[in-house]
Amino acid sequence: MSELHKFLFEGLPVRGMLVRLTDSWREILRRRERANDAFPAPVRHLIGEMAAAGALMQSNIKFNGALVLQVFGDGPVKLAVAEVQPDLAFRVTAKVIGPVADNARLEAMLNVHGQGRCVITLDPKDKLPGQQAYQGIVPLHGDRREPLQELSQVLEHYMLQSEQLDTRLVLAANDEVAAGLLIQRLPVEGAANLAGRAAAGPSPAGPVPAGAAAPQPPWAQASLNEDEIGLNEGFNRVAHLAATLTREELLTLPPDTVLHRLFWEERVQRFEPLVGAAGPRFECTCSRERVGQMLRSLGRDEIDGIVVEQGRVEIACDFCGTKYHFDAVDVGELFTQRLNQPPSPGSVH
Repeated sequence: MSELHKFLFEGLPVRGMLVRLTDSWREILRRRERANDAFPAPVRHLIGEMAAAGALMQSNIKFNGALVLQVFGDGPVKLAVAEVQPDLAFRVTAKVIGPVADNARLEAMLNVHGQGRCVITLDPKDKLPGQQAYQGIVPLHGDRREPLQELSQVLEHYMLQSEQLDTRLVLAANDEVAAGLLIQRLPVEGAANLAGRAAAGPSPAGPVPAGAAAPQPPWAQASLNEDEIGLNEGFNRVAHLAATLTREELLTLPPDTVLHRLFWEERVQRFEPLVGAAGPRFECTCSRERVGQMLRSLGRDEIDGIVVEQGRVEIACDFCGTKYHFDAVDVGELFTQRLNQPPSPGSVH
């Protein structure tokens, strides 16, 4: 069963999380295979790491909305996406437009000519008037413009550049397990983190009334976080231990064994693991009703043209592979206004 473990290091400004996606990850791959739309192995492993990273990042913030992790660029993989809801329900997909070598890494898949980017979006469920999603973007290269070959390196760079937080991230995925370990220095109190920025929205604008203190931006503590970068001995020690974790160990060992082997000399406060309905799990929110709404937005003439040419309309969900079919009768009903009929509830599967 998929599980997520949270823990703190007593006496240190350091927190950690470990996630293992097992049954939920295998379900995603099975659906792709049934739809005859399986990704090449390097792409499967990339989106598995993205699912694990997304779950770690979502559980690390207090935010009522979706966390969307995207990487896109100029290689044979045009786009890869992981979306994680506040309850840790997740889904992933990718768009592959060219051949992917069996040993392809991040640069070869997405950053062939240096145009690759990583985007993290926090999209609130209940937006206030005028409120927009928070979005942060970083390139897929380091400070010296060296191409980064691992997703973990990109996300560590993102947290350092955008959030001023030291982070150590270990990610791995195969066709059975997608897993991740996150170690992070705790931020200075304030909103200098993803959730704080998203909740606060844009910094205040306009003149300051006479005698009033100038309003500080919600991430005013960011400079204090920046002053601590690389200097906290406690974080550096724990991060060094975490970096010794191998890909094979992360994919094969139980979480209890991993944490004991790495941190047996540290005082670790662990919390109840998140499993089952409370833990990370695959869910896709696509439904026939939503697909119908999309078809209606295209217009009757265009949809009728597809039915004449192909006999029916077929739409496949990019996330779960479910295929929806609409024949001439279905299309007729779709564009016929039905009065006094309540909308059917959306499905989750």
